[in-house]
Amino acid sequence: MEAKREAPEEAGPGRLSIRSSFTERSRPAGNASGQIVKSNYMCTAEAHILFRIVGSGRHSSFCSSCVQTVALLEPHTHAQCALNYPMQNTTGSGDAIFLAVAGFLASEIKHLLVPNPVSQGLEVSRSAYAYVPSIHHQCRPESTGKPLARNLQVHESRGSVPKGFSLDGPAPDEELLSLRMALVQNDMNGLLATLEDISMPSSPNYGQHLSKAEVEQFVAPSSQTIDTVNAWFTENNINATTINSAGDWLAFSMLVGQANNLFGANFSIFTHNASGKKITRTLSYSIPSYLKGHVELVHPTVTFVVPPAKSSVTAQRIGSTGVRRRSTDAEPSACEEQVDPACLQTLYGIPTTPATQSSNLIGVTGYGEEWANEADLAQFLQEFRPDVSENSTFPVYTIDGGINDQDPGWAGFEANLDTQYTAGIATGVPIEFLSVGSDITDGVFGFWDSANFFLTQDEPPTVITTSYGTDEDDVGLAVAYNLCNTYAQLSALGTTVLFSSGDGGVTGTQTDDSCTYFEPSFPATCPYVTSVGATTGANPETAAYFSSGGFSNYWGVPSFQSSAVSGYLSDLGDTNAGLYNASGRGFPDVSAQGINFVFIADTESWNVNGTSCSSPTFAAVVALLNDRLLAAGKSTLGWLNPLLYSTAASALNDITTGDNPGCGTNGFPATTGWDPVTGLGTPNFDALLSALGV
Repeated sequence: MEAKREAPEEAGPGRLSIRSSFTERSRPAGNASGQIVKSNYMCTAEAHILFRIVGSGRHSSFCSSCVQTVALLEPHTHAQCALNYPMQNTTGSGDAIFLAVAGFLASEIKHLLVPNPVSQGLEVSRSAYAYVPSIHHQCRPESTGKPLARNLQVHESRGSVPKGFSLDGPAPDEELLSLRMALVQNDMNGLLATLEDISMPSSPNYGQHLSKAEVEQFVAPSSQTIDTVNAWFTENNINATTINSAGDWLAFSMLVGQANNLFGANFSIFTHNASGKKITRTLSYSIPSYLKGHVELVHPTVTFVVPPAKSSVTAQRIGSTGVRRRSTDAEPSACEEQVDPACLQTLYGIPTTPATQSSNLIGVTGYGEEWANEADLAQFLQEFRPDVSENSTFPVYTIDGGINDQDPGWAGFEANLDTQYTAGIATGVPIEFLSVGSDITDGVFGFWDSANFFLTQDEPPTVITTSYGTDEDDVGLAVAYNLCNTYAQLSALGTTVLFSSGDGGVTGTQTDDSCTYFEPSFPATCPYVTSVGATTGANPETAAYFSSGGFSNYWGVPSFQSSAVSGYLSDLGDTNAGLYNASGRGFPDVSAQGINFVFIADTESWNVNGTSCSSPTFAAVVALLNDRLLAAGKSTLGWLNPLLYSTAASALNDITTGDNPGCGTNGFPATTGWDPVTGLGTPNFDALLSALGV
């Protein structure tokens, strides 16, 4: 949908003229003698008043900021505007003819209209207007030279400047903002209910994933929403473009001054203290009341994140002498020294035989201009998987200015790690890499843009792994919900969406001395993604101390998880009481090894720790399970969580020792069953295959 401005139609008896608040409002109006005078009246209610200077035949917008393009709709279509009334005229030289729409009583007009002091000689004739009763209306003179926001309602707000940011001052009125608007989707609740139905192993519809067209039918906005929002853009002379195939997201640009006016906002410059990066945001914004129910959010406004997103990888060069090549029959204890594909295959029972299903695909994402190097992957496979082909080519897609520079000296650590372990473990499963650059306008690191990229593909990956995230409260609630529901759309298509849980323990990005509460990670807390924590060691595995986990402040406990969470909290008792949301969605869901991984970058070997290691490892397991399912004529796994917390719970290796300290506490302890450090545990391939009935 592209919001296009139509040329205004000349007003006449029984007609309304729709005019832009920003391009028409300063047009001079003729007085009774045809002379030019200024008539700047401002409105604070939703009605459009026109007057025609009969002597000159001119038409001008009066109270032009009150233009409602819903005037073009049928009578009573909009609750606040009954606009299709016949207009009664009284003509005569020197009379201004006022067409008062949805507005004010005849006896009140002289009290409600206040001429601009610079408009000398403009008389208001009480007999020269059309009378349409019912809705209170008020006009007042303008003194600022800018349209005033009218009948706005606060849509999103923050109580204070978020932690880690400081306020510099107001943003210049001339600064250009790139904004997006999410429209209310037609039936998102219906999509989520359908997703739950097709993802519950006990449902007769289990595994019956939706088509792209079926998903879009749920999320596309209604025609009424499109018309109403399109009219608002036209009214304000703003060009908007649809940026996804479902049509529920629009992109547009405007100056700060205009945005402050239209949205009743105070866009300001904020500095991210740690990085020094500056962003323009507001602590609150409003929308016209008639857009409520049509507009879900305007963005970026109250979301405070600074690209690139935080990757959960830390690497140390170890050189070629520190690398120990293993045979594929390595003992699990080998993982104590160094983690490579062979030790993971042995530890988790992952098969080494090549996959056979060409429709099975792993998507790996990289942010902050990260890309994966094919030469490094070839070297990695030669050293650690000499039993497979060294054909290391894979498609690299770029969005938001992403990079695919195959110079090995510039490849990203995170990108190389993720591609090397998905390709090195999921033998024969093709991978694709999505490089997200720094030209980001989605306000959430490119997370939304990357999700939308996969949604537009005819055949999206069957599993997507992402090793990036942020603190949950960095992201506005409405934005978090919308992005989470976007991952639900991918899940409905049959894609498993994995995110690393983060490396901040219970602290998140806070420092211990400033920490007053446990900080959950996002998108790991989204119920429609599977969050992966980290473990270390073997015989037994134990929780990695940095593995982020806890409870969401945005989402309540989902039904699939309620038993697991309530059982854990019952055993936990009063420990950490008041530091976390005991009624929130718990994360992570599962875990995998996350310490002492070896990978190749610029021909050298590096040692790396983090849940960045864990997510691609689990993604490789999911991909191989999908391969077996497809070969058996079944569908891919899609949204994993309902399966994991039911029939597959016993197919995971339960991790019962370790914790994730922070904020001056020991954090949460790992224990029997689910816990907010390692989730339900680490993969056992054969047991998972059996739970799937393959």
